[in-house]
Amino acid sequence: MIPISLAVALLQHFGILAWIAGYLNPVFQYLGLPGSSAVIFISGAAAGTYAGITAMMSIQLTLRQATIVGIMIAICHALPMECAVNKKTGSSFWLMAVIRLVMAFVCAIYLNLVLPEMNSNYLYVGAAPDSSFAQVLTTWAQSQVKMVVMVFIIIYVLMVIQRLIEVYKLLPLLSRFLSPLMRFFGLPDQAAYMWLVGNVLGISYGSAVMMDLAEKGLITKEEGNDVNYHLIMNHSLLEDTIVFALTGISAFWVVSTRMLFAFVLVWGRKGIQKLTT
Repeated sequence: MIPISLAVALLQHFGILAWIAGYLNPVFQYLGLPGSSAVIFISGAAAGTYAGITAMMSIQLTLRQATIVGIMIAICHALPMECAVNKKTGSSFWLMAVIRLVMAFVCAIYLNLVLPEMNSNYLYVGAAPDSSFAQVLTTWAQSQVKMVVMVFIIIYVLMVIQRLIEVYKLLPLLSRFLSPLMRFFGLPDQAAYMWLVGNVLGISYGSAVMMDLAEKGLITKEEGNDVNYHLIMNHSLLEDTIVFALTGISAFWVVSTRMLFAFVLVWGRKGIQKLTT
């Protein structure tokens, strides 16, 4: 997070971000975003949600723009690591990566069409545009102290919740009641546990559990692949929703958009399979 945040601050101060934005504005304007938001998206896709949020706070955005690019990060964060987990549980690394990238842009177009006006400013921790280099570094250092404390508290609380869930074995208990929901999502009944792990712990934190299910044969490769089509759109729902909400982004848009397009992706794939067989 810290190197990415410093890089964004320096790119902005020396005008490089404005130069990048000039070339990317024609593309990103269809998403309701400035060209500079490409830096945010790349940061999140490569390094994860927190790196993406740090970059978001280093660029001046409206709440509407932050909501759109935030959803893109939620769908398309930590691609190298998470697609590797998808591969271990029955899916193609490259296919999962391509689908997530494409669907991130599809969701951004959708949000640009349906979101109301949100002209209030998103949380910005960078320096003023006319600041000196020394002021930029000072403001950046101060913001990073606040950011690190905030992220530490968020992750610590989430890890405590996750540990309590593990200790009291709540995931297997909850998964028994989710079979009807699996059918609604177009997933096999026995995939409930993997689905719940992916949504509560996420693909990264829950990777060990998910890969263990596949290795022990508790879920077949085909079933794991089916669940992955849902999870690439709608994983880490607990953590991502809390983190984005704490920075001012509406939980409603985070949850509803990801749920909607997970549903569309899974059932759309099933429809295509039926037509081609």
